[in-house]
Amino acid sequence: MRVSDAMHKTVSWVSPKTTVPEIAKIMKDKDIGAVPVGENDRLIGMVTDRDIALRALPNGRDVASMTARDVMTSGITWCRSEDTLEDAVHLMESKKIRRLPVIDTDKRMVGMLSLGDISHSASKALTDEFVKAVSDHHA
Repeated sequence: MRVSDAMHKTVSWVSPKTTVPEIAKIMKDKDIGAVPVGENDRLIGMVTDRDIALRALPNGRDVASMTARDVMTSGITWCRSEDTLEDAVHLMESKKIRRLPVIDTDKRMVGMLSLGDISHSASKALTDEFVKAVSDHHA
């Protein structure tokens, strides 16, 4: 199975200037835990609910004035839509990530692969392996 057969196809990104409250509202409205950040037609980062909790809230700054650039994780790992689902899962396992942006041959973001997508599309054995790998506590 290809990643394109399993991924969420409705995905969009926000600007690095988007405020943290706006991102939190997107997460709430779309029931998602990660929002990609793009600039100049390139994926430059990702803001997760964990980023907001650990980078925005405890630092004492005014969260309302913070932006995606202030809290995002940069150096994003991604896969291609034509990759096999198994290869993408192994990449996610090795990087210990639960959400993976998907790009096409033109390097445009076309989807997002998540734990839920994997659990609905992959074999039980591969899903179990993935959940164990990304759920292990960090050393």
